[in-house]
Amino acid sequence: MTIAIYGGSFNPPHLGHRAVALAVMEQLRPDRLLIMPDRVPPHKELPEKSPSPAERAQLCRLCFGDVPGVEISELELGREGASYTADTVELLRREWPEARLFLVVGTDMLLCFEQWRRSRYLMANCALAAACRDERERASVEEKAAQLRRDFGAEVCLLRHEALPVSSEQLRERLPRREGAELLYPPVYAEIIRRRYYGAQVSLDWLRERAFAYLKPRRVPHVRGCEETARRLAARYGENEALAAEAAILHDATKALDTAGQLALCERYGLTPRPEELQSPQVLHAITAAALARDEFGVSDEVAGAIRWHCTGKEDMSRLEKIVWLADYIEPTRQFPGVEDVRALAEEDLDLALLTALRMTLRHVREQGETPCPVTERAARYTEERIKNENRRKSIC
Repeated sequence: MTIAIYGGSFNPPHLGHRAVALAVMEQLRPDRLLIMPDRVPPHKELPEKSPSPAERAQLCRLCFGDVPGVEISELELGREGASYTADTVELLRREWPEARLFLVVGTDMLLCFEQWRRSRYLMANCALAAACRDERERASVEEKAAQLRRDFGAEVCLLRHEALPVSSEQLRERLPRREGAELLYPPVYAEIIRRRYYGAQVSLDWLRERAFAYLKPRRVPHVRGCEETARRLAARYGENEALAAEAAILHDATKALDTAGQLALCERYGLTPRPEELQSPQVLHAITAAALARDEFGVSDEVAGAIRWHCTGKEDMSRLEKIVWLADYIEPTRQFPGVEDVRALAEEDLDLALLTALRMTLRHVREQGETPCPVTERAARYTEERIKNENRRKSIC
């Protein structure tokens, strides 16, 4: 039996790691490839906001789990203290005394291999399979391999694989800047965003692609228009444009569901709609979209609130909530009497535009012979009082 061991912190596992695993399976053809995330790396501390060892193991399952012959081993996760490869190899050697073992190492690790704990034991019990990050490293790796063969009788082979010129450290720096999605296996990136590991902020291109898949095609222009308007208003009023975009992109994510589907999602997420919301089932999608945005995309409370209240509004709305509510109301595909007036107001006075739009909404509902949502009525009264108080303050000053 041939067993390859590929260990590391995998913090996070990226396409470069996956390319190495595929190269191992293709070139070494082991019976088993053990991906072995460590609990505590012996040579470095894990940075803040790193996932727990168990969470990194789950990221590894998402990155490598569909490669035939690969197993995610938690052998090192169950040990206290630093994870030393020699201790792991000793345990594997006891379990499979006759197996041929390959130890997969990166360039940096090979170049300092003599400094590893019990390095002679490792070279006596494992063949080393070295993976270069890029071609510039190959000469130094070949030189080091020759030295280890000469001085220690080590068996060293070099893996050929599609190198990825990025490290996990560089990825951790890029994720909070909404970058790096293209360097991660899609399920890994989705989980990082869902959990917001590493302080990750979602790529808006990636988010649009996922969110639009929930929509009926005819709704996509509305959502695009809502995002465009929300970003412009956010820039106008000093709000975070990217957060406004997140909320706008996701605000109608569950709109395609019928009432039964909305109620099923409410049950799934443990939501209890208000009686007035049950009387107007067309607003339920705001509640369920906010819950889905939290669960699937890890949005912040601020963004979830903007999604949650984009239909009815509410008293004491945050600035982001006002922006997304108005963006949904006045985006370019909306065409109805009075919308141009609200668009003009929105560029000058956010609260006045909001109050005007709330009043128009309430009047339209009454003209249809329906009962207005009490939440919207309270939102209008609160906004009106806020404007009056602000005007009084200005007159005193």
